[in-house]
Amino acid sequence: MSEKQQLRIGLPKGSLQNSTMELFRKAGFPVTVDDRAYSPDLGDDELWGVLLRAQELPEYIAHGVLDCGLTGYDWILERDVDLVEVCDLLYAKGGMRPYKWVLAVHENSGIEGWEGLQGKRIATELVDVTKRFLAERGVEAEVEFSWGATEAKCPDLVDAVVEGTETGSTLRANNLRIIDTLFTSCTKFVANKEAWDDPWKRAKIESIALLLNAALEAENKVGLKMNAREEDLAAVIACLPALKKPTVSPLANGGDDRWVAVETIVDAKIVKDLIPALKAAGAQGIIEYPLSKVVI
Repeated sequence: MSEKQQLRIGLPKGSLQNSTMELFRKAGFPVTVDDRAYSPDLGDDELWGVLLRAQELPEYIAHGVLDCGLTGYDWILERDVDLVEVCDLLYAKGGMRPYKWVLAVHENSGIEGWEGLQGKRIATELVDVTKRFLAERGVEAEVEFSWGATEAKCPDLVDAVVEGTETGSTLRANNLRIIDTLFTSCTKFVANKEAWDDPWKRAKIESIALLLNAALEAENKVGLKMNAREEDLAAVIACLPALKKPTVSPLANGGDDRWVAVETIVDAKIVKDLIPALKAAGAQGIIEYPLSKVVI
């Protein structure tokens, strides 16, 4: 196989690794990973994958070492590289949600905004991003790289932190309060411009993006099938907050009543309330089934 016919993709190692591998499996790629290796088998001869820290991936992709990959918007900003953003992938280590990078101080601190950081010390993994935010506001402060446990360093070691958070629970547990949100980040599927300009690679990248988004779209949805008499159809449909309009088709039967089959897709979280309502509206033979992909 020629080099042109193989797409080199980088996947995040670390906190996002397990959720990323599961997402690819749901998208149809039978991923296997050796704990001692850094090159997962994606079950596709046209794909060569490597596991790297999300922080490293933007530069490897931008410089053409990799064609594409999954990394955080935060690390794209930190590395200040120019990439093609193929699509957002709204998942994270704690669930399907974007996360925020925030400026936080100890709850007893007198600092109320960026201007209060003049001459102060800030710990963060996003050193360059933080320096740019300070410069835009005309504030001079010392920004140091944090190797981890950033929240625990304030107020004894530093005056403030710039940290990523999904729910804010770790910040609250360390008695920190948020005084500003820098930006919202999520996982992005990105490519370098040379790969994007290659017709074969672009088509492959777009196919992967379609499948990943279809798997994410199906994550919190289920399918419902049921039967209903035509006279009850309006009441049944009125219960359904469908993805679009439900599919309705006639059923063959030997009785006098005319029956139809109804099929639709709904959010999984509403099913426990929806099924009793459908039954009360006249639906029968209700079946709930899981979904692997939903292409909008």
